[in-house]
Formats: sequence, C-alpha cells, structure tokens
Amino acid sequence: MRILFVFMCFAVASPIWPLGVNPLPGDPFIIVNKQTNQLAYINDGEIKKIYAVATGKTNDLTPEGTFTVVVKAINPYYRKKNIEGGSKDNPLGTRWIGFDVDDTDGRTFGIHGTNRPSSIGSYVTAGCVRLNNKDVEELFELVPLGTRITIVSTTETFEHIANLHGALSE
Repeated sequence: MRILFVFMCFAVASPIWPLGVNPLPGDPFIIVNKQTNQLAYINDGEIKKIYAVATGKTNDLTPEGTFTVVVKAINPYYRKKNIEGGSKDNPLGTRWIGFDVDDTDGRTFGIHGTNRPSSIGSYVTAGCVRLNNKDVEELFELVPLGTRITIVSTTETFEHIANLHGALSE
C-alpha cells in the first residue's frame, strides 16, 4: 500500500513534459509587428533587441495571433523547390525557427534567414517572417523550443504589446 501511495504522489507531482529546462511564461518572448516590419526579442522582462524583418506580400499571408516555436533547424532544406540546406540558392537562409499555426507543426510558418538581404523591410514573403542571416543566427541561439511568438499588425508599441502578454517586468 505504501508503494502505491509513493507512486501516486510521484505521478501527481511529476511534470508531464520531459525533464529539463522549460521556458517560463513570457520569458523569452517574440513579437512581430507586420505594420512596422519589426521583430522584438524580449527576455528577462525587457526588450533586448529589435530586428528589421520582411513579412507577407499581403496582410493575410503572415498569420496573426500567439503561437509556439516547435522546430529549429540549421541550414534548412527548402522543400518547395528541392533546394539543399546551405545552398546559396536557398531562400530560407541559414536558420529556421518554425512556429505552429493551425497544426502545421512548425513546417509551414517560421522565422528564417534569406538569400535576398535587400528584401528585409518589405512585404514579400509567402507568410514567413524573414530576417538577415546574421540576425536569425543570433536569434536562433537565444530562442528555445516552447518560446511564444505573437504576430500583430498595429500602431501600438512593443512595450504595450509585451505588457498585454505579461512579458515585461513591472
């Protein structure tokens, strides 16, 4: 009976997810503002860096809402045109940070690099968020799986949006 009690306590008190580092709510956090084509990286309760990005050719292509980073890849393979990762012809650049939208498992929408750096700041993508390779490489190292990403199109400041999501320190 005692073994059953210990097992039940362990089962109830144990996390369901694998043991290891798990991101805390709001820390780190990413906000993409399609209206300004900027991405804010927030960590430790403060905005650490703002990057210029490219977003969807039309406003509806880059989805709005709050999503979760579920996939990360170095030199991602470009499935649509069968282009190997690391190729100078690969439009995904050097990193892929995929987030789940409507059960796409992070394979359809993501933050990625580019082989066209002049496109940054423009509305040119098929729905992804595009950064310069050096910027996505930096962000890739900072963002663990499980990080929340909120995409909006607004005139509100990053501070206001982050406060709404509990990502900034008081």
